[in-house]
Amino acid sequence: MKQLSFLSIVLLTACVTINIYFPAAAAEKAADEIIKDIQTTLPQGEPKSELNDWQHSFYKSVDAILNTFISSAHAQEANLSIDSPEIRRLTAQMQSRFPGLKSYYDAGFIGIASSGLLTVRDAASVPLKDRNQVNRLVAAENADRENLYKAIANANGHPEWTAQIKSTFAARWVSNANSGWWYQTANGSWKQK
Repeated sequence: MKQLSFLSIVLLTACVTINIYFPAAAAEKAADEIIKDIQTTLPQGEPKSELNDWQHSFYKSVDAILNTFISSAHAQEANLSIDSPEIRRLTAQMQSRFPGLKSYYDAGFIGIASSGLLTVRDAASVPLKDRNQVNRLVAAENADRENLYKAIANANGHPEWTAQIKSTFAARWVSNANSGWWYQTANGSWKQK
């Protein structure tokens, strides 16, 4: 009887074990979408088109209804949610900061470290009048990037994915960098894209 009870417990435990794998392809797609949105600069005076709350709710409702009646062709593909108030707030801050960072990227003063965070490559080459501004922008951007990775992991109910999301974004920041921007390789050397 003890053997039967032990076997029952083992079988029951085996039935409730669920492996949840990090959706790497979905994370790359999400990273590309966010980065492209952040790095899209609009001409001066042209407002970014944003949906108001009721429009956003309406479109989400229509999407949910359509998904009920029409099976998705990507049902087997893992999905990663990148839509939460915190994620929208962080990406909006990063997008508003990007025009200020772009000139420093273009001048080669800042680069993308192998961690995916920004760094001042050569502080001595930054004009004295710009040094405080560059340091403030880099620090604010890095804080938002770190918080963005946590927010995405939390929005998907997997805070343990933060490191993997950060790693995915690190590669995608480089892939989405403009020609001429600097990035750090895994061995610590700097290359220009």
